Amino acid sequence: MVVALMIGIMRFYVTRNFTDYVNNEALERLSSLSVVLKEEYEKHQGWQRLKDDHLLWEKMLRSNPLLKGSDRRRRPLKSDALKNQSSEESSPDMRSPKPQDRLPRSARGLAIFDAQKQPIAGGRPGIPLKNYTLKAIEVNAKTVGWLGLYKREHLTNPLVIAFLKRQSQAFYLIGAPILLLAAILAFLLSKHLLAPIKQLTAGTQALSSRQFTKRINVRSQDELGQLAADFNTMAQTLEKYEQMRQQWISDISHELRTPLSILRGELEGVLDGVREVNREALESLLAEVLHVSKIVNDLHQLSLADTGALAFKKEPVDPLQILKNTLHIFRTRLEQRKIELQDDLDSVEPVFVLGDADRLTQLFSNLLENTLRYAEVPAKLKIWNNRAQNRLTIYIEDSGPGVPEKSLVHLFDRLYRVEKSRSRSQGGSGLGLSICQSIVKNFGGEIRAANGPSGGLQIEIVLPLMDG
Repeated sequence: MVVALMIGIMRFYVTRNFTDYVNNEALERLSSLSVVLKEEYEKHQGWQRLKDDHLLWEKMLRSNPLLKGSDRRRRPLKSDALKNQSSEESSPDMRSPKPQDRLPRSARGLAIFDAQKQPIAGGRPGIPLKNYTLKAIEVNAKTVGWLGLYKREHLTNPLVIAFLKRQSQAFYLIGAPILLLAAILAFLLSKHLLAPIKQLTAGTQALSSRQFTKRINVRSQDELGQLAADFNTMAQTLEKYEQMRQQWISDISHELRTPLSILRGELEGVLDGVREVNREALESLLAEVLHVSKIVNDLHQLSLADTGALAFKKEPVDPLQILKNTLHIFRTRLEQRKIELQDDLDSVEPVFVLGDADRLTQLFSNLLENTLRYAEVPAKLKIWNNRAQNRLTIYIEDSGPGVPEKSLVHLFDRLYRVEKSRSRSQGGSGLGLSICQSIVKNFGGEIRAANGPSGGLQIEIVLPLMDG
């Protein structure tokens, strides 16, 4: 369509412009007539003489050699002359031809206009000015009139028609290769566009069928390539979360199965009379119930944190004072476990962060519970802080054992526990550190784990301080 429209427009404008060219060229050939008219205006100081005497205008046209030469007529045969003579004798109207008929044919479309383009002489009655090609008549660099030639709307010269025909053929010869090239490019471009789109369609269908291993192989650097790269990233993320979900379900079932199995065995022993119902048996059952209750509560806390429904206050609080109060609560248990506490909280100045006192207490309690559960006694617990660049960093380090380097990056994963020294036998649910990470992130901070210089686990908590 574009090529056809282009050829049509080119043909239209070439024909139209060539017609204008022919009209202007014909008018330019009459430059001698413009000179005569200029002299007429200078001699009589205006066009009044031409207005009053139209025969003068006809005389000027008949005396112009160009107009004479361009109006060659076929010499009549003798028989034709006799017929014409007979016709003239029989028809009184033909004996005195009209003045317009006495003009050469090429001069009948000529007219002269004044400076305001009002007709003076010549031309065809009732023809508007826009149908004339005009040439200015200037005297002393001032336009005093216009020589007009009636425009030819249709070209009749065989040479001109042949020239335009050759131009049209050239347009077709040019348009055909362009059309073929456009078709080839359109085919290649559509193939380039549709191939990755088909792959993306197949990929989305695979994802909807939970086939998260599907990847799109698009190597282009355009927007489709970027879309394919984003699709692969999304598929990889979904695959990762699917693996985490399966592991999550497996770990939860395992966590709940162990205490429930113990409870079932204890209760069956009581019912079968194998085990006596005494205080020791009831305390064992209560411990397992509390363990299950803690796992369920931790899972609930994490689910609330994931959905953004976990309640957090945002008010100025002093985290170091909250840590100090939490240590006071745990001091007796630390002494009973023979864990020596070393801290610098008594000599620090108050600092404030935008946080929640209850959640910070939960954060520090989980970390201290972790120390009580896993530190080998006798042990030491060191706590210190550092303030720099409007950030508060709190360090909590026990004396060991440490954590394997490969396990440090997974320490805050849900239900992850380090085997060997920090094993399930210690009774943890593997959710405490995940809850700690959710709390710290909600306050805009960071929490990291590393092996400290003393060989134990070092927890680093970074919190943004309030301005001022």
